[in-house]
Amino acid sequence: MPARKLWSFFHPSSVAVIGASESPDKLGHEILKNLVQGGFPGALYPINPKSERILGLTCFKNVKEIPDNVEMAVIIIPARFVPGAIRDCGEKGVKGVVIVTGGFSEAGPEGEALQKEAAAVAAEYGVRIIGPNCQGINNPYHPLCASWPLLTRKGRVAIISQSGTVGAAMMDWFSEEQLGVSSFVSLGNRADVDEIDLIEYFEEDPNTRVIAVYLEGVKDPVRFQNVLKTLTKPLVVLKSGRTPGGRVAAESHTKSLAGADAIYSSLFRRHGVYRADTIEEFYDLAKGLAYLKPPAGNRILFITTSGGSAILATDAAEQEGLNVSPLPPELAEQLKGVIPAHAIHANPLDLTGDANAKMFHEVIQRAHPHYDTLGIIFGDPIVDASQVVTANANELIIYLGGADVERAEKLKMHQMDIPVFPTPERAVRTLAQLIPPEMKAERAKHTFPVAKGRSQMGLYDSFKFLESRGFDCIFSRSADSPGKAVHLAHQLGFPVCLKIDSPDILHKSDCGGVRLNLQSARDVRSAYSEMTAQAHACYPDAKINGVIVSAMASPGLELILGMNRDPQFGPVVIFGLGGITVELFRDISMRLLPLDRKEALAMIGEIKAAPLLKGYRGRQKVDEEAIVDGLLKLAQIAEEHEDIVEIDLNPIFAYAEGIVVVDARILKA
Repeated sequence: MPARKLWSFFHPSSVAVIGASESPDKLGHEILKNLVQGGFPGALYPINPKSERILGLTCFKNVKEIPDNVEMAVIIIPARFVPGAIRDCGEKGVKGVVIVTGGFSEAGPEGEALQKEAAAVAAEYGVRIIGPNCQGINNPYHPLCASWPLLTRKGRVAIISQSGTVGAAMMDWFSEEQLGVSSFVSLGNRADVDEIDLIEYFEEDPNTRVIAVYLEGVKDPVRFQNVLKTLTKPLVVLKSGRTPGGRVAAESHTKSLAGADAIYSSLFRRHGVYRADTIEEFYDLAKGLAYLKPPAGNRILFITTSGGSAILATDAAEQEGLNVSPLPPELAEQLKGVIPAHAIHANPLDLTGDANAKMFHEVIQRAHPHYDTLGIIFGDPIVDASQVVTANANELIIYLGGADVERAEKLKMHQMDIPVFPTPERAVRTLAQLIPPEMKAERAKHTFPVAKGRSQMGLYDSFKFLESRGFDCIFSRSADSPGKAVHLAHQLGFPVCLKIDSPDILHKSDCGGVRLNLQSARDVRSAYSEMTAQAHACYPDAKINGVIVSAMASPGLELILGMNRDPQFGPVVIFGLGGITVELFRDISMRLLPLDRKEALAMIGEIKAAPLLKGYRGRQKVDEEAIVDGLLKLAQIAEEHEDIVEIDLNPIFAYAEGIVVVDARILKA
């Protein structure tokens, strides 16, 4: 049913161009010319009361003067005359009009009234409207280019856009790469036909495999949700108006209600809509979904002539949850004598600069049974590369650095319906969207400095060292028996905290080595026995000195201050949100030495949780100067104690006045 309602826009038997012009610099001339040169198979009727003929076609003063039936009209005349032109179309029996003219609801109250008048006239006669303020419509399969520029290449992606330029850019890229589109529609102000109507239409269109929509806002949210529930084709959406300023701009552009971005994100996730963050990604996702075969799993082998590109591809793949798994022994054996002895026999599989199309072909054939996807990186001018790749064969093609040969081979591949990507990152990001989340591995995180020292200073000694360097540490004492722990707890006053004291256990929490808020002697004695037993069970060879008995710190903002001695760059000072979530969120900032007060202050403002330091939502501000002092003290320790390779003060409690070190780990080389 939706397809039949809009059929006249995409398959009209005749088109009238109201506002056709003899002047080549006018849109009325451009659109008529594109209809002619694009090969429109039906009758064309230019409407211009001042011209006899345009582009060899007989002109009419009014659409009602045309002797034959007119199925669709394109209107390119001043806005004030549009309602009258629509009435003429209605009386003539025109079924659909595309209003290119601007000056309606996007132009203020008068324009909005004019748009309502035009819509009312159209409704009176049963005429459907696309626009106003739009860039027209293009269906290469009819063919019908009532838009600009002239693009005729047939493809698999339907583009629906609330911005003419964004949609035209997509059209241009698909045309330039010889992939084409199934249709293009610029929605403009959506006085009648909207994104939902068109999604329903393209869902039934046999030439469309993927629907790509640039969206500023949705006209009918309830109907939009209902359409998403039943949609079977992939839908890619580039939704703008994500920020407060962008939302205001979107609402003024086409008078679209942009809506809360978080709600759109939630809606898209629920219904499996592919959301793009940029125009480039919008294009890549549409292209990949239309031409790539979804892989059966997440294992990928990169076959390359460019080591650097393959490293970038590996980084991107692991960050997307793909498994860059090692070469199976049987595949490694099969490749002997096929690739050079000096090639890197691993994943990525670097064929080196000696590779040619024949070598790629032999490797690809042998590798296919072992991986879900082959990431084929042509990193040089590989002649006949197009002859060794196959459409719909789980091959992710990346071609870069090949100059004229690359451009020629890339076009050949596109003509074979094999998508080619210009960078590893864009290719991998696109492929990752085709793999269900449950099939992906955990996303790899960026690497952080890792200390090489394994000699850990005891916790009590760490506190004493830090106090000697000017840090305030939680009041603590060392106990080597349950009885002594109870005695110290009475001295400190309940409640207390016990922490396992061992130079061989780096993460106390992982083995139950921290007990908080112990309220009585019985609690302390029981915790001591349980902690030491559990530590021995987890680390049978660890030296257990006993426990550290500490006072319970007053609640404060948990932070981490640290230092790590990188083997290449030397000492790095670290700051971030502390506690057990440090490795989970990695909300930290870093600085190489030397570190001054200005740089240290900048560090604490760089983390995402920085507003918490300022007293977020009524909380008390923390002493930023004390934090800066702590960072500078760590920098000084790093400069004066080259034997110390890592200091991890986590957590530090920050207060309105001062900071207190609650736990510490110090490693020496």
